[in-house]
Amino acid sequence: MDAPLTLRDIARQAGVSLATVDRVLHNRPGVRPDTVRRVKDAMTRSAFQPHAAASELARARARRFAFVMPSGANPFMQQIQVQLGEMASWMAARRLSVDVVTTDVFDPAVLAGKLEDLVGRVDGAAVVALDHPSVRAAINDLVESGAKVVTLVSDVPSSRRHHYVGIDNIAAGRTAGALVGRFAGGRTGRIAIMAGSQALRDHAERIFGFSQVMAGEFRQLEVLAVAEGHDEDDRSEHLMRQLLAAHRDIIGLYNVGAGTAGVAKALTESGRAGDVAFVGHDVTAVTRKLLLNGVMDAAISQNPGHEARSAVRVLLALARGEPILSEQEMIRIDIVMRDNLP
Repeated sequence: MDAPLTLRDIARQAGVSLATVDRVLHNRPGVRPDTVRRVKDAMTRSAFQPHAAASELARARARRFAFVMPSGANPFMQQIQVQLGEMASWMAARRLSVDVVTTDVFDPAVLAGKLEDLVGRVDGAAVVALDHPSVRAAINDLVESGAKVVTLVSDVPSSRRHHYVGIDNIAAGRTAGALVGRFAGGRTGRIAIMAGSQALRDHAERIFGFSQVMAGEFRQLEVLAVAEGHDEDDRSEHLMRQLLAAHRDIIGLYNVGAGTAGVAKALTESGRAGDVAFVGHDVTAVTRKLLLNGVMDAAISQNPGHEARSAVRVLLALARGEPILSEQEMIRIDIVMRDNLP
């Protein structure tokens, strides 16, 4: 079977440049009538498909994307960055370059400033975003500048972002609630929640889903006020020690984000690890060890490689004006325990 004609074939047949063919395809001014006729005649003779030409022209452009990621030692976010590095050859073949920009995503002014710095410098950005008015405004400004924006892991749906890449965080929280409630084994007591920040929408939605299940299905369990450790090990450890000292009847623990090593250290050194049902997020070197030694009972997992690849694919599709394959880009929620560790 003959290969389909390309944009370059039409340009060659009509004796014009690639840019001239593009102007004719999109009815742009500045092309002489005789040239327009020659290009259209070449298309007609060849049964040329304009949508294929537009796709080819889009593919020919070099593009620059930015990934705005949390600074600090968040193992899951570091895994996403590693996966981006492993895509280097794939991206080079498509004339893509990706810059990873780290910042304090818990500070709205700092995060908004970092997004504003990208205006006019990138074709697209994936951002782990705080749901805050200044961050929403910065996302909107970036979109207004012509950049494609996807939110990654944590969404800002009221902004003009084009797409969200991540799990259903309410469902993830509900899953965690069902696990903690069942692991508690019918006992009566208190449940502690450690989060990075409730201003991060993924954390807020997980807490909402968790609380729904607790209130509806495990009314014998009292959920304590959320402690915010900003995904930092030291801060999370300190807060967890305070909670364990203040409430001797804690029998369940949900760690919503990172800071897992600090939470686990406080729990282990209290001598109560065997009595507290502990559910957290993501399979990392830290959570793998905690699952194996029985300190953590389960991890709600999402695939960092899938998220990295999906964010790049979605940005590229948006930049090219191509459809997004929703089934391919759907991020699954997995429940990982010691017995099914990947």
